[in-house]
Order: sequence, then C-alpha cells, then structure tokens
Amino acid sequence: MLRNETKIAIRFTLLTTVLLGILYPLAVTWIGQLAFHHHADGELIFSDGQVVGSRLIGQNFSGELYFHGRPSAAGNGYDATSSSPSNYAASNQKLISRIDGDVAHYAAENKSQPVPIDLVTASGSGLDPDISPAAAMFQVARVADARHLPVATLRDLVQRHVQGRQFGLLGEERVNVLLLNMDLDRLGSPSAAKADSLQRSYGRPEAR
Repeated sequence: MLRNETKIAIRFTLLTTVLLGILYPLAVTWIGQLAFHHHADGELIFSDGQVVGSRLIGQNFSGELYFHGRPSAAGNGYDATSSSPSNYAASNQKLISRIDGDVAHYAAENKSQPVPIDLVTASGSGLDPDISPAAAMFQVARVADARHLPVATLRDLVQRHVQGRQFGLLGEERVNVLLLNMDLDRLGSPSAAKADSLQRSYGRPEAR
C-alpha cells in the first residue's frame, strides 16, 4: 500500500511539474506575445531604432533643459532590480531633510506656484514613470527659459501628453516624463551652444 501511494505521489509531482512548471508558463508567454506583444515586452520605447526606455519605468533627468520626474529610492534611482521605497518613517530626519531641500530647490525655480507634492516624494515602487499634470506645468517656465521657447508652446505640449484615468475611473491624470522629454527634443534644440553640450538622459536610467 505504501509503495503504491509513493508511486502515485511521484507521478502526481511529475505531472504537475510538467503542466504547471513548463506547459502553463509557455502557454501564457505564447498568448502574451501573440495578443499583447508590446505589453509583454515591457512597453519599450524606441528612438532612431534604439531602445531608450520603457513606458513603465521612469528615468532620472537632470539640468534645466528637461522635465524632471519623481525622486526614486530604487537603488541609485529607477533601478528595476531594486524596486522599493525608502521605508523611512515620516519623522525620519534624513527624509525630512531631503524633502526640505527638494522643496527649496523647486520653490526657487518657480516662486509663483506651490511645489506639487509628487515632485518631492518618491513612489512606493521607486519606478514611477509619470508625474501629475500640475507637476509638469510647474516646470514649464524653467524649461521654456532654458530652451528659449514660448511658455504657451510648452503648455500645449504638456497638455497633449496628459493621460486620463484608466477606464475613466482608476488612478489619476498623469504625464509620462520620458515621452514628454522626447517630444520636447523634437521641438528643436535650444541654442547651438547648448545643443553641443546637451546631455540626453533617456536611455541611461543611471544618469542624474
């Protein structure tokens, strides 16, 4: 009796391993590639035939010429292998100092508006690629000045990139920072001198 039960257990283990460990993942992968190829591959974004990022993972942008995303506590910033928040409590002095510094920096950049909260707080994953429309509009004056472009032109650009709530119900309106900055570059380079030293961050998530 015991020998028969052992045989049954072994056969069941082998069967479930083949079904659930091999055939099922292969079937799901095949269906995903067939029906949702772009999503299954990570919603990669291409420029001139090269992968420059993903619609799902943010990147660090520095300098005055680009719109900036949310702070990231994932690794050195937006590291998909180290997705996590800082886990600091709201009373943590290091977190308070970092936020105060970011608020002071953005407040000096645009003295006429209160600093949007998402520009100084990280998301739970540390990978959030989006900012609120208010956070994008807050940065328009700085980017317009750096690129010598009309403020109205950049406001229109931001407005075209505002994505609504999913299914009209879930989440909030948002702006994908990478896609916005890519279209920003398509408007034209700043001055010739600045264009020579222009640092493109997209495609290099580790840059800051």
